[in-house]
Formats: sequence, C-alpha cells, structure tokens
Amino acid sequence: MWDKGEYSFSTCWNIKKHPANGRELIEEIKELGFRNVELNYNIKAEHLETIEPMIEKGEIGISSVHNVFPYIADKDYDTDSVMLGFDDEAKRKRSVELLIQSIEYADRYGAKAVVVHPGEVPFAYNIDHELKQLYREHGRESEAYQKLWKEMLQKREQGSPIYTKRIQDSLEEVCEYTAKKGYNIAIGIETRSRCYQMPTLMEAKTICDNLKGAPVYLWYDIGHAMMMDRMGLYNNIEELQQVKSYIYGVHIHETLELSDHWCPYVHSKEEYFDHFLEVIEKAPLKVYELKAVCQPDEIHESHAHITSRIAAEKYHG
Repeated sequence: MWDKGEYSFSTCWNIKKHPANGRELIEEIKELGFRNVELNYNIKAEHLETIEPMIEKGEIGISSVHNVFPYIADKDYDTDSVMLGFDDEAKRKRSVELLIQSIEYADRYGAKAVVVHPGEVPFAYNIDHELKQLYREHGRESEAYQKLWKEMLQKREQGSPIYTKRIQDSLEEVCEYTAKKGYNIAIGIETRSRCYQMPTLMEAKTICDNLKGAPVYLWYDIGHAMMMDRMGLYNNIEELQQVKSYIYGVHIHETLELSDHWCPYVHSKEEYFDHFLEVIEKAPLKVYELKAVCQPDEIHESHAHITSRIAAEKYHG
C-alpha cells in the first residue's frame, strides 16, 4: 500500500532517534514504504555493523551516500566547511581522500551517487545566520538586510572564481582516481543552505562544463535552492531551466520562509512546489530529505501529492 517505488529516503529523518542501531533506523524507514535509502553523513561505523548485513541480504537498497561517509568527528570536514576548496593544501588533500572514501563505500553498497557539499567562500563568522535573523526580523527589503547582503555578496563574488577553480581541480583529482579504479559512481555537487556556501546553480554549471566527460553533476536540493532564491542569491526558477540537464539527483523537501526540510504541499498548503515536478520526474535519483518532525502520515500525503501531480502532468500547465 505504501510502496514508494523508485523514490529513496534519507536517514537524516531518524538518525537522532537511533544513535547506534542501524537496523532499527532502516526498519523504520522501510515501514514508510521505501525500498531505497540515502545514507547521510551522520551514519557512523557503528550503524554500519547492522546496516551492512541488510544491504548484503537485499533487505534494503542504497541509492546514494552523503559525503563525508561514514561520520567523522572533525569540524574541518563537516558539512559546513571549505572542504574541496581549502587554501591549506594538506587539508584540501585530506578532503579529496575523504571523498574518495565515500565513493568507495558507495561502490561497495551498490549506490549510484555520492552527494557532496563541495565548499564555500570562507567568512570570518557565520554571516548567513546574521542575514537570516535580519530577514526574519526586518524583511529582505530592509536597510539593515540590504546593507549586510551587499557586503556578503561583494566578498562572495570576489572569492567565487578562486574557490570554484579549486573545487573543480579537487574533483578532477577524485575523478582521475575513480576512473582508474573503474568506479561507476556519480558525484553530485549539492545546492546549499547558506548564502556563502557553494555552489550556486551557475557555479555548478561552470564546474560541470569544465569537467565535461567526468561523472560530476548537479545535485539539486529543492528546499535549499528555494531558500537561496528568497534571500536573493539567485533566481531559482529561471536558472533551473539552464541547469536541468546537469541534474543527477534531487533532495525533495520544501522551505517555509527560511526553514527547510518540510513535506512538500502538506506544510506550506501551497502549489508553488509544482515548479519542481518536472525536475523530480526526470532525475535519476529522487531522495526525500525530511526533518524529524515530519510524521509518517504527512510523508505519505506529500508523496501522494507529488506522484499524482506528476502523473497528471499538471506542471506542464
């Protein structure tokens, strides 16, 4: 009844509920009707002790793993880091090694892709947090928001070419290694949730264009892109038309104002998400990335909305 077919589901939904037991974590996702999961970056080696036998027995399929995988307790290489763009050559090399490790796990588990947060234009502090606070308190058009936004954008635009190139060079190293090994794993560079993080849709296009022939694609995180559009970083709907062909995977969730990982349609009560149905339909990998507060009945309802609307081709109107 609840079979979700080709759709996959990220372990970010219930990872905190199961800090050590991988089998319980996967079983709970299977109860929602998912045959495939994305193993997110908080999955520990301890979880894998009970998840790996499930993979081997065919009890669950792995669509994708999320770099850095499995979890390592090192802030330099967490999800909000300069990562593949580090100035420090030793740290950059370590980031390359960690991505290769994630790819090796993906290959071992029969996954099709690794999701990567490739980097950022570094700031001395979390300017995104301050901007979001100003957005919530005073609005995007307020003088305070606009002033800080211009400062952020100027620095981001100055740094973007440097970090884009370095991320691209790092990905090239990774791809050369994986080609020698014969791995057939897509690397999906993910649209991010903080305004100083990379890539924007056009930065992703540049990287993919410059690595043509390599297995580097855009991983389109729908909720994050909605949020960056609201903050003013790029025109999501317009630019999406230019990068549709670069997309390998999607993270399916919706953003309410600047809060992400909600169930599409169910929490917003809006039809704006129709804009993304074509992309979801065409993406080789479709992964729900929802927060823990999303309840099973909401997940089922949201999935029914998405699949019925795709079937009816409402987005063509």
